Amino acid sequence: MRRLRYQVAVSLDGFIAGPDDDASWIAMDPDIDFAALFAQFDTFLMGRRTWEVSGAMVGGGRVVIVSTTLDQVANPSVTVFADDVAARVQSLKEEPGKDIWLFGGGELFRSLLAAGLVDTVEPAIIPVLLGGGTRFLPDPAVRKGLTLTGHRVYATTGIVLLEYAVS
Repeated sequence: MRRLRYQVAVSLDGFIAGPDDDASWIAMDPDIDFAALFAQFDTFLMGRRTWEVSGAMVGGGRVVIVSTTLDQVANPSVTVFADDVAARVQSLKEEPGKDIWLFGGGELFRSLLAAGLVDTVEPAIIPVLLGGGTRFLPDPAVRKGLTLTGHRVYATTGIVLLEYAVS
């Protein structure tokens, strides 16, 4: 079965986007091999707001948007999940293929974590304090144990990538 991996940039104070969906604070470290990173996935799952802000970044794979307002007919290049999201994500995980990147959306992460569908949590901690914005894991959230499976420090930018398996 394919893994659903929540890999996301997060500020040190726990935000995945600044006010007004600002992402200008996300450092691009020259030592991160983005081609190798994207090659691990063939499906990108995200909420509508994340897709509207950064969907152009995910090329070369299937894009699935969770939204009750996005029209599938008007957006034929993506797959829209409007209802039965947990069941549809479970079916997506059962399809053959590479891992699925839960690309963004704190609310979506919260709901899929509560449904037991998230396999790994992989925050790239960016050394900045935003003071507000979109939370990494919005309230109210379920409590989940995590087991550290990997880490890497990028000295040039100070980014720390953590990899946890969801217990």
